[in-house]
Amino acid sequence: MTALSRSPRPLLGLAVTALLAGCAATAAKPTAVEANVTTKAVGYLDKSAVPASLALVPAPPAAGSAGFALDEQVSREARALRGTPRFAQATRDAELGFPAGANQFSCAIDVDVDAVKTPALYRLLERSRIDASAGTKAAKNHYQRARPFMVNNEPTCTPDDEDGLRRNGSYPSGHTSIGWAWALILSEIAPDRADAIQARGRNYGESRLVCNVHWQSDILEGRFMGAAVVARLHDNAGFQKDLLEARREIAAARKAGLHASRDCAAEEAVLKVRPQSAL
Repeated sequence: MTALSRSPRPLLGLAVTALLAGCAATAAKPTAVEANVTTKAVGYLDKSAVPASLALVPAPPAAGSAGFALDEQVSREARALRGTPRFAQATRDAELGFPAGANQFSCAIDVDVDAVKTPALYRLLERSRIDASAGTKAAKNHYQRARPFMVNNEPTCTPDDEDGLRRNGSYPSGHTSIGWAWALILSEIAPDRADAIQARGRNYGESRLVCNVHWQSDILEGRFMGAAVVARLHDNAGFQKDLLEARREIAAARKAGLHASRDCAAEEAVLKVRPQSAL
């Protein structure tokens, strides 16, 4: 996953502006118009503040262990969902690129997330996504655990991504870390929807099981690292500022009677289907 930066200035006068502003341009707060352009953003956390996943998570279950037997059982149950609406949902859940990724939890919060209409919320999700991904990288790079599809030789929900996934360790799950971090953050912003948000955080990670790209233990430690990242984020002034502004945006949306535009009843029904052995 790549980090995203602030939106670029309009092309008119760019050369002159760049000479005068230099690096200050990247630190400037994006305008609503600029926020329409997805470019490179940065996380809130300095590298030194990112939780040390290699020190925090244990080694993944070894072949022949009870832990790996559970991983294999859950994987078999999850693969049985291929071709069902739950598999289609897992395919949609794989999308983390913005702007599409910003609305993975829109049904859970019952608000559409938009770079212009809810810029602080959009920014909060985009930047925390980068931090939650960074929180898994040290362990991923160290263990280089083979993903389920590399072991069982069965398809994934995102075949175009398989070459890249083969080179990216399975443990712990980055998607799950991001989804759980979002669930915790959004539960603070919209406490009236906390149960729905946290359920979405859980099934968002489980979509990686259904996709045949992660083991159960990857998911569990991904949640753990997502929570560790959120704990660090609460000591960050930029995060706290965006959190407060996002709360105001949600309150304004509620007052205006706005709701998510997705078919949330259908999504909720599909997401109730889960591997029986998943924890």
